[in-house]
Amino acid sequence: MHAALAQAARPQPSRWAQRLGWGLLLVVSGFALLGPWLISADPDRQDLLNALAPFGGHDWLGTDPYGRSMLARLAHGAQLSFLLALLTTLMAVVPGVLLGIVAAWRGGWLEKALVALADMIMALPGLLLVLLVIAFAPGHFIPLCLGLALALWVEFFRISRARSAVILQQPYIEATRMLGFGPGYILRRLLLPALAPTLLTLASFAMSTAIIGISTLSAISVGVRPPTAELGSMIVELLPYYAEAPALVLLPSLLIFLLVLALQLISGGRKS
Repeated sequence: MHAALAQAARPQPSRWAQRLGWGLLLVVSGFALLGPWLISADPDRQDLLNALAPFGGHDWLGTDPYGRSMLARLAHGAQLSFLLALLTTLMAVVPGVLLGIVAAWRGGWLEKALVALADMIMALPGLLLVLLVIAFAPGHFIPLCLGLALALWVEFFRISRARSAVILQQPYIEATRMLGFGPGYILRRLLLPALAPTLLTLASFAMSTAIIGISTLSAISVGVRPPTAELGSMIVELLPYYAEAPALVLLPSLLIFLLVLALQLISGGRKS
């Protein structure tokens, strides 16, 4: 009885955490997606006579060491980080889930080969995979996303394969086959809906990992490079001026923190 009461009471804080996560994500992603359209300032326009301007005045959040509008650069940087993380997650989800379902559905040598491939990639450091891909086109967006997706798709493969193997053994799946419904119907109407909650949780974790990875790689000058506005590269650009204007360094860091926190709260709420 106590266990039942504890189980019933447990989801309540998770729902509140999930709502908070969705609220944070709505605010930050709204700023990221709509900010560049609403803010008329050019994020790359320099005005050295107006460098490190304080908050207020013509530029609400001041200017960076080159006199560029911090509000405009934060909006464009948040948009770029958010879209690159979303693209990375999609590039990891699609092949990971499809290959996981194929492995569970077909079995045999194909499943063994895909599992061996996933194990080989898991054995390599994720950063090494990213750097190997980026080396072909440093500073470009697609290789950056592809390298991160190459390190992230394995989790989607493993989870979708394990869950699909259990679901495909259920009696209602066999009954559906006996009624004459084909693989397409089973995939669309039975398998994918059953996998969706778990995959959405995993996608939230993957997207937060991608945001941190993109920012970190940009910070060490192997990801997005200046003068392109990106949150990680902005932190490195502003760090030497921390003593003079600490808020300028904290602003892009705060945006990264809020994005990751929102995704973690969403995934935590789903997980429970």
